[in-house]
Amino acid sequence: MYHIKIATAQFEHKSADKIYNLSVIENLAEKAALKGANVITFHECSVTGYTFARHLSKEQMLEVAEYIPGGESIIKLTQIAAKNNIAILAGLFEKDEHDNLFKAYVCVDKNGLVAKFRKLHPFINPYLTPGNEYCVFDLYGFKCGILICYDNNIIENVRATTFLGAEIIFMPHVTMCTPSTRPGAGFVDPALWKNRDNDPTSLRLEFDGMKGRAWLMKWLPARAYDNAVYAVFSNAIGMDDDQLKNGCSMIIDPYGDVIAECRSFENSFEIASCTKDKLTLAGGHRYKMARRPDLYKEIIGAPHESHQKVVWLNEE
Repeated sequence: MYHIKIATAQFEHKSADKIYNLSVIENLAEKAALKGANVITFHECSVTGYTFARHLSKEQMLEVAEYIPGGESIIKLTQIAAKNNIAILAGLFEKDEHDNLFKAYVCVDKNGLVAKFRKLHPFINPYLTPGNEYCVFDLYGFKCGILICYDNNIIENVRATTFLGAEIIFMPHVTMCTPSTRPGAGFVDPALWKNRDNDPTSLRLEFDGMKGRAWLMKWLPARAYDNAVYAVFSNAIGMDDDQLKNGCSMIIDPYGDVIAECRSFENSFEIASCTKDKLTLAGGHRYKMARRPDLYKEIIGAPHESHQKVVWLNEE
């Protein structure tokens, strides 16, 4: 297959309500399949919910988390995929046999688990263990990769995934509309969400401004452009615990152009066709071929102590 039709979705999840969240995933997957999508992708922790986990103890996290591939959510996702003949990508908290906890994202099709990725830079809960490897897998004739939310802000992760062969990188998020050191950032008032039917304009201005989409567009297109890959961004919309998220799930092609984007306040998806030709026609392909790793391999690979500070979590 020289093209693949991908749907990127957004919906308002419910914290720790897997039955509800999976029902929305099923509904959107069915609709996307009917419109010809081969794949549908959902946001980070779309099965379990996300921000509520910042309050949970390790014991509570273990109750929410599941084994992969043996957990009930993977079984349900596989059933949905088989029923609709569509590949599904979704996120959840994972546990292993030693009670280690991970932020996981999976791809399933009608035959079961295709790929699993563990977030490299998790921070929502202190008991999460960072993943330690990249993920590249085959899907309908394309090489695909996965990087979760903050992983994409470290540009080396995107570059490494690309050089492992990824032509499409799925980038599930729960992001935007949170404080940071960047001017213009901050939470969006949940009252605007409650009043969205009467006053959609005020909400859209907040969602599209520097608290939301305007920030995203500073860097996300560059990830696709510099690496000549398709960037498939998915994000939650609506209330995530006590925080409001702005959606704008989108697909960006190797030229850095947005070719599909969700603009509704409702649970929704948009579909784009990804083709092989852009992968080599885009400028990023030429830039990769022109690299001089002899100049910087020791600089980029020098020893480094990794740390991160997330302002809205009030981390020290």
